Amino acid sequence: MTNLQIAELLRDAAAAYQLKDQNKYKFQIIAYERAADAVEHATSELKDLWDDGKLTDVPGIGPSIAEHLSEIFKTGHSKHFDELMKNIPKEAFKLMELPGIGIKTAMKLLKEGDLKDINDKLKEVEIKEKKSKRHLLPYAAMNAGLVIDWMKKDKNVIQIDPLGSLRRQVSTIGDIDLSVATNEPAEVLEHFTKYPDTQKIIEKGDISSSIILPGGIQVDIMAQPVEAYGSLLQHFTGSKHHNIALREYALKKGLSLSEKGIKDLKSQKSKVKTTNQNLKVAKFDTEEKFYNFLGLDYIEPELREDTGEIEAALRQAQGLRPGLPKLVELKDIKADLQIHSSFNIETSHDLGASSMEEIIKKGNELGYEYLAFTEHNPSQKGHTDRQIADILKWKREVVDKINFKLQNSGSRLRKTSASQRVEQKNYSISKTNTKYVRKVFNSLEIDIKSDGSLPVPVEGLETLDFALVSIHSSFDLSRELQTKRVLSALSNPKVKIFAHPTGRKLNEREGAELNWPEIFEFCLKNNKWVEINCDPMRLDLPDTLVREAVKLGVKLSFGTDAHHIDGMNNMIFGVSVARRGWCEAKDIVNTRSLKEFEEMLE
Repeated sequence: MTNLQIAELLRDAAAAYQLKDQNKYKFQIIAYERAADAVEHATSELKDLWDDGKLTDVPGIGPSIAEHLSEIFKTGHSKHFDELMKNIPKEAFKLMELPGIGIKTAMKLLKEGDLKDINDKLKEVEIKEKKSKRHLLPYAAMNAGLVIDWMKKDKNVIQIDPLGSLRRQVSTIGDIDLSVATNEPAEVLEHFTKYPDTQKIIEKGDISSSIILPGGIQVDIMAQPVEAYGSLLQHFTGSKHHNIALREYALKKGLSLSEKGIKDLKSQKSKVKTTNQNLKVAKFDTEEKFYNFLGLDYIEPELREDTGEIEAALRQAQGLRPGLPKLVELKDIKADLQIHSSFNIETSHDLGASSMEEIIKKGNELGYEYLAFTEHNPSQKGHTDRQIADILKWKREVVDKINFKLQNSGSRLRKTSASQRVEQKNYSISKTNTKYVRKVFNSLEIDIKSDGSLPVPVEGLETLDFALVSIHSSFDLSRELQTKRVLSALSNPKVKIFAHPTGRKLNEREGAELNWPEIFEFCLKNNKWVEINCDPMRLDLPDTLVREAVKLGVKLSFGTDAHHIDGMNNMIFGVSVARRGWCEAKDIVNTRSLKEFEEMLE
């Protein structure tokens, strides 16, 4: 079974427990849902982890679930899951994939519903499965930004924000959820349903509405009075696991949480039940006040995944360490360390579309101090080692001339505007240009061949300031061989960065199987860096592995993998991945000044 199939099985098991008794099996339901999320985002196949005796290393996989999965890996099925789901039709689990249909509704439909209606719904599920279920983060952010711009035209909108996975900056997004602070919800929701690109109005209610945009993307909006807006924003930002953990924490303090605010259960018990005091709720206009009321420091949305952020926020509020990280920001970035220019290097892959001069000008707009030109290595097909070395020597000469101009008479390369505006999280982040590009590094993105060797001769490597290496083929190697392959490439003294390390492409393919603890240990000992690739199709290293790297002290780099200067704007999405991985500026090498970076290269 693949990870996705196992995740589906675990969610079905949670649904089966709901059907049996939602209250009695509350903890089992939570455990199976959490395990499903962990498996779906795991970077290694569970079967491989089971083979190595490391199944319980996956967050959310406890001894009980591990035992049931072990039985599946051994025999092909599990008595526990067979017994749990034996009286539930497979169609019920299929129907659950439709919005608004849980297991109980699905069972009721199958027992009492019209046969044609059921078949239509099952066909709808089939069509939905054929389409991508998740939207890439930039696409969702762009659509949300357009809707938000439209909403701000209504004078009754006091504040508007994204919610859910978009606000938490998850790499892929389902529906777009928005919240709005207003004292006139009817007028605001009426304005929302008049959004020019609306293809269909799904719901038009008193406090919420839903529309469908071109491409089938659904946008839901909720309205709340200003005085309680912070509570709604916190509740619907999620994640589900963060909110469950936060509710459990609050209950220990005698408090009950909801999107409306916080109830003091202790004071309610001391009141006569018929008084209005029982219904009193503490309201919060900001999330900061909501968290502070609970005795916690504010938790950034990207951290809200129940991975220790609540405990860290409590320690920080008490003046203890370790607290929450001071997350890296876009303004901290001083360089882009993977850019492909149009310099004709007779590359093994696609050539960039922008010249080196255009890239430098764009770097000036972004306020960078230095850049790296990292074209793909020259193709071995049709080239001898001597020819490859000559091509790279030619590029070296060109880069040296550019650096001479930058250091002596670089004004011709500095005809740029003073600032950049980047749309992210549906609000503007401006990065004011106070610096110019002072140096460009001569680098190369080199394919790692299946045997771990590099298709560039030593003479060619010697022309480089440093090299990136990456996997572009042979993704199906075993974890042992894949890891050996990568470590062999990283062992080359000219290699500094492991680029788009898993090789995944979102919504297209999963990444290669690698022994990450071994790779991270090697990088730490040998001063190698692991890239967070900012290309929206990659966002690779994934946030879960970023967190592991940060814990170990492995240094990370940002590279947009831009093949056109517009792609350099994608840096913000790599920053989002880093923030979800608890990165501070000190964890990222291209937050360093040029002088510091050069020292790190030595």
